[in-house]
Amino acid sequence: MSRRIVWLLAISTGCIVANIYYAQPLLADMAHEFGLSVPQIGAVAMLSQIGSALGMLMFVPLGDKFERRDLIATLLIAEAAALVVTANASSVLWLCLGMFAIGAGTSNVHVVVPLAAHLAPPQQRGHVVGTVLGGLLVGVLLARVFSGFVGARFGWRAVYWIGALVVVTLAAVIRLWLPISKPDESPRWPELMRSILSLVREHATVREAALLAFLMYSTFAALWTTLVFLLRTPPYDYGTTAAGVFGLLGATSASAAPLVGRFADRYGAKRAVHIAIVTTLVAYLVMLVGGRTLPGLIAAIILIDAGVQSGHVANQSRIYSLVPTARGRLNTVYMMAFMSGGAVGSYVGPLGFKLGGWTGFCVYPIAALTFALVYAVRADRSTAVEPASNVA
Repeated sequence: MSRRIVWLLAISTGCIVANIYYAQPLLADMAHEFGLSVPQIGAVAMLSQIGSALGMLMFVPLGDKFERRDLIATLLIAEAAALVVTANASSVLWLCLGMFAIGAGTSNVHVVVPLAAHLAPPQQRGHVVGTVLGGLLVGVLLARVFSGFVGARFGWRAVYWIGALVVVTLAAVIRLWLPISKPDESPRWPELMRSILSLVREHATVREAALLAFLMYSTFAALWTTLVFLLRTPPYDYGTTAAGVFGLLGATSASAAPLVGRFADRYGAKRAVHIAIVTTLVAYLVMLVGGRTLPGLIAAIILIDAGVQSGHVANQSRIYSLVPTARGRLNTVYMMAFMSGGAVGSYVGPLGFKLGGWTGFCVYPIAALTFALVYAVRADRSTAVEPASNVA
């Protein structure tokens, strides 16, 4: 697997996933323009996560059926259309439709990641997946910085116009540079759907990884959906640009992703997941105690980004080793849970902030991560060796 292909896949994931995170520093501006409350704009953000979860079900399994290069390019064109709809939104209804469609289109990134796992040699799979996910994480953090900077100067709509141009350009590059990748088999759509259910029934690891992904990512989405509102209140009183700049704090998680992949290759992904949950839980305790001070807030955000993204890399390393011919469908199950958690967090975070301030916001992440840790430890003690799968 050439380094050029690895880097192309990493850059692609970053550009695709950025589209769903542009909104986070812009939510206050959107709420002001359309006259929405904090929970209402949180519900709008939730729609993009719901769209992404449904996109996992509709589009990601197609990577096990159709040629992947053309599939990725086609989904990118559809994503560009969704960005244009959002940029042109003249009412809350059109804004909601655009955000939902953007979320559905970003599921494309999870056609790309299983492709990287498919192309990588088994002994390097964790490292390659970690590198590609590192590109995804860079896209997440730069999306916030970019949208905060551009939104403050040119308005939030300009962010989505530029995003559409980037996606169209990426579609052309993918079509020219990415090698053809046909699946070994081409099952019919009903067979694909039935096999997804079979995978969930047969593999305890899939169920465990999906639940942990739901819980961890819900806390991550809750933070980044709520942070812009915290930063606009005393003692901070920051604007949209500052909310975007805070995205740079996630750089540590992007640089850690390949290292986590190597750790999982060498010492086991389960251990890496446990460490990630503990790191994120400690971070939210720091957030609860010191979130109203700048040093405490910065330290907590760095640890949360590193913990959640490390758990994501380790969990995906686990599921990709189960059934090589069904990586797209395995990723569908996992990422549907992941993005469903994001939808819950995107709504619960701003709601908790409105009801109880910063303390009210912190209650949900701490409770969710405590449950995740207890569940992971108990599952580790009781999980038997995975049975061989009959799913093709």
